[in-house]
Amino acid sequence: PAPAAPAAKPRGATAPPEQANVKPVNFLPNPYETVRNFGPLPNGRKWGSVSAIDVDPDGKSIWAADRCGSNSCAGSTVDPIIKLDANGNILKTFGAGQILWPHGMDVDKQGNVWVVDSRVATPDEIKKFPNAANLGNSVMKFSPDGKLLLTLGTPGKTGNPPEAFNEPNDVLVAPDGSIFVSESHTAQFLDKAEGPSAVGRISKFSPDGKFIKSWGAWGYGPSEFRGPHSIAIDSRGRLFVADRGNRRIQIFDQEGKLLDTWYQFSRISGIYIDKNDTLYAIDSESDDNYNPGWRKGLRVGSAKTGEVWFFVPEHVSKQASGMGGYGSMGEGVAADAQGNVYAGEVGPIQGVTKFVLRLKR
Repeated sequence: PAPAAPAAKPRGATAPPEQANVKPVNFLPNPYETVRNFGPLPNGRKWGSVSAIDVDPDGKSIWAADRCGSNSCAGSTVDPIIKLDANGNILKTFGAGQILWPHGMDVDKQGNVWVVDSRVATPDEIKKFPNAANLGNSVMKFSPDGKLLLTLGTPGKTGNPPEAFNEPNDVLVAPDGSIFVSESHTAQFLDKAEGPSAVGRISKFSPDGKFIKSWGAWGYGPSEFRGPHSIAIDSRGRLFVADRGNRRIQIFDQEGKLLDTWYQFSRISGIYIDKNDTLYAIDSESDDNYNPGWRKGLRVGSAKTGEVWFFVPEHVSKQASGMGGYGSMGEGVAADAQGNVYAGEVGPIQGVTKFVLRLKR
C-alpha cells in the first residue's frame, strides 16, 4: 500500500527560523500556589472567558472584563467590567450593553479603565441582537465609576486608525498619557499565502486620543507581527509586544524603533511588567503543533536582562486551552504589589486564577 500522507501542518504554525534555536524553558522553580476560581460572582452568575485583566493603582484591587458568562456579550444585560478586592469580593461592576468582546485592558495611574472591544458582531449575533451591530473594534476609556470618557475607533466598523480598527488586541497607557493599541487578533492563524493582506501593527495616540502614527505589518521579520496579542512597558519606557503568532517578544521605543527580540518567554498571550521590572509572560497555547517542545504556563523573569526565573505549569483540564495539547493556562496576566499573579482564563477553564507568591526570589 502507498505510504500514509504526512499530517497537515495547522494553519499559522510556522515561526521565524531563529526561534528553533531557543531551548524550551519548561523546568524552573515554582514559588506560587495556584488558586482556581478566584472571585466568585453573586446571584449564581458564572464567569465566562476573561482575557482582559489588570491591577488598580492601589496595588491590590483587580479589574477584569468578563465576556458575560460566555464568550460574547451580544444580547447580554450583565456588566462585563468587574472590580475585585484582594480577597475576591466584588467592589464595582459596569459596562452592560457597551462591549461585545472584551479582550485587552489597561488601568492608568488615575484609575481610568481602558478596555479593548476586539471584534465586530457576527451575522448571527446581529440577527438575534441588532444592537450588537454598533459594538466592537474599538477602545473605550471609562472613569473608575464607569462613565465612558473616550472612544478610539468607530464601534461596529472595520478599518484603519484613526477612524477605525481591525480586531484590536490590547491597549497600553504610558506614564506620559500616550496611548498604544495593537492589531490584529486573527492574524496569527494565517499562512504566508494569506498573511500579506492581513494587519499587524501598533498605533500611537496622544493622551486626548489624537492619532500620531502606526508601525508594523503582517509577517515574520523584524517589526512585523502575526497577532501582537499584548503590550507592556518597562521602567525605561520600552514597549514589550507579545507577538504571539511569531512566538516572541519584540521590544520597541515609543516611536516604533525596534530595540530587541526575545524568544525565551515562549509563545505568550499576555505580558505584564511591574514597577520593579519583573516580567510576567503567560502562555495559553503552546503545544506540539504551535510551539514544539514548549509547555503552556506562566514564565516570570526580568525585563532588564531577559533572564527567566520561574515557571508555573499549566492546569490539568479535560479540554486543553488554545488549539490543543495538554492542560490549560490563562491569556491575560497582571501582578499586584505583593507579587501575587492573576490570570484571566479563556476556554475550558474560565474566570480568574490567582497565583499566590509563597517564596520570594
